[in-house]
Amino acid sequence: MRKSMIVGNWKMNGTKKQVDELVKSIIANSSDLSIDIVLSPPSIFIQQVSSLIDKTNLKLAAQNCHFATTGAYTGEISPYMIQEFGCKYVILGHSERRQLFAESDELIAKKFHAAYHVGVRPILCIGEKLTERENGQTLQVIEQQLEEVIIINGVEIFSEAIIAYEPVWAIGSGVSATPSQVEEVHSYIRTRLAKQSATVAEQAIILYGGSVTEKNAKELFCQLNVDGGLIGGASLKAEEFIAICRVAETFRRRSKG
Repeated sequence: MRKSMIVGNWKMNGTKKQVDELVKSIIANSSDLSIDIVLSPPSIFIQQVSSLIDKTNLKLAAQNCHFATTGAYTGEISPYMIQEFGCKYVILGHSERRQLFAESDELIAKKFHAAYHVGVRPILCIGEKLTERENGQTLQVIEQQLEEVIIINGVEIFSEAIIAYEPVWAIGSGVSATPSQVEEVHSYIRTRLAKQSATVAEQAIILYGGSVTEKNAKELFCQLNVDGGLIGGASLKAEEFIAICRVAETFRRRSKG
């Protein structure tokens, strides 16, 4: 059975004071929830958040990592480093990394491999641009972004790793994909994994991200193949983030059939 998950991606936002207030508010209002709740702050706040969530049910994710464990890579952070500071997860392949920093499918697959093999569970972001959707290329793009990771790492890795479908045109736009659009892609992803392993396909956690709010969370999370969300802007507001988590709680376990 798959457990629901909500990941809050804070992106490049926050001050020490804001982080302290946000995390404490989330802690105070989430202790009764059984879903996996993951906070992903900017790297400079990882230690602060790690200390705040110690002995709580919350988990920690980094927003990125390098593929090397050590070396002359000024400004980079290795998977060993984020693991040492309590990160159980790392977001990889986010569209902002792909577009703004020219990260290729091959590079993301190498980071994926490095993180997984030090015990950090990768959250692989995949998704199409608006022009690609308009040209009917959505599933082709999804296939390509998945394929490189599978070639390097094998499909079995997705029994532990997480996939997050984030259509680029919906991220931060205020326009979410429709539930049917989301379910179509999530179903395709699970079918693609099942070609190599039905067991892995059933175990794989597939999240949706892209302008998820308290208002649209229910219609998104009730889809059969949606196991939760990767939340952007709404994760910076404790009340709305917790509200989204509570919606996910109602769909906290999925099983085949």
